[in-house]
Amino acid sequence: MEIRRRNDHIELSELDPFLAELLRQIPTSADPGGVPAAEQRIFSSPTNGKETETCAEWKTYVEPELRRLFQTATQTVAGDLEQLNGNEKSLANRTLRIPSKHADAWLSALNQARLVIAAKNNFTENELNDHFRSPIGSRRDLSLFQVNFYGFLQEFILRELES
Repeated sequence: MEIRRRNDHIELSELDPFLAELLRQIPTSADPGGVPAAEQRIFSSPTNGKETETCAEWKTYVEPELRRLFQTATQTVAGDLEQLNGNEKSLANRTLRIPSKHADAWLSALNQARLVIAAKNNFTENELNDHFRSPIGSRRDLSLFQVNFYGFLQEFILRELES
């Protein structure tokens, strides 16, 4: 996989089918799907439940807007990912071009996906910080790889925005 900025796009080229599939999973992975730990991680209370009135106001006034913003970001990413649709049985490498103006939506959706995956798998800080863990021997290992891959993409997008 190669990542570079090209004009007003961030281009991910030479995407093999495995990485293309991980990218296609971003919108689904970002959905907490009613899993309480994931919902709590995405929509965490500003006072950790210590101030009930503040928490109630947060839930009433802030959380709906957060949900809307998260949904809009995920829809933008899903639209960009349509470039990867087609012959999913093909083993040919693909290219994804992300418009620079969509960078914030990508950062949001990738972050949501990382938080939700980590919460659903109950990853520890040690697991999340172990970047040398290798073989993917289980679904949980694949989920950890996915979290790290999405983090790598976030880092690259942030670097591109700074330059």
